[in-house]
Amino acid sequence: MLTIIFESHSTTFDNEQNLSSGHNDVELSELGIKQSHDLGERYANENFDAIFCSDLQRSYKTAEIAFAGRNFRIIKDKRLRECDYGDYTQKPSDFVHDEKPKRITEPFPNGESYEQAAERMKSFLEDIKKEYDGKKVMVIGHRATQYGLEHLIKGVSLSEVVIAPWKWQPGWTYELKQIK
Repeated sequence: MLTIIFESHSTTFDNEQNLSSGHNDVELSELGIKQSHDLGERYANENFDAIFCSDLQRSYKTAEIAFAGRNFRIIKDKRLRECDYGDYTQKPSDFVHDEKPKRITEPFPNGESYEQAAERMKSFLEDIKKEYDGKKVMVIGHRATQYGLEHLIKGVSLSEVVIAPWKWQPGWTYELKQIK
């Protein structure tokens, strides 16, 4: 069994302006930098065999700030990216939120669907399960990252998880025995 601790990336300038970033590589805001330090403090006494994050700076900089000076492998993986909102990138968050139920199987215009994002997550989970089984890792990602974890580990349907209310919390724990 592989233990995965999921944390969402810290606050960005797009978040503060209520814009949906998708694949836009937006920076952490001052609040996001503080939240990243807080993340590191929350896990000051924890050990991880690796920390995985997307290759978007809001994800990997959260990891780099949180775990600066600690000897953890921080591994960037493109498969952990947010869903690609295509033409809706940096549109108001409320607009994109209202589109989400329509985009489970149908891609965002010039983007991808949540099914496609979940396929990326499935490939990622298959790979880390082989190398890290019996270990504990952290994944710092995006909502689509967590949707994939809920769907592929807990068996929650994508249509259910995508429309469910999302509320930040300090970490989610997943026990990966098999991918559903």
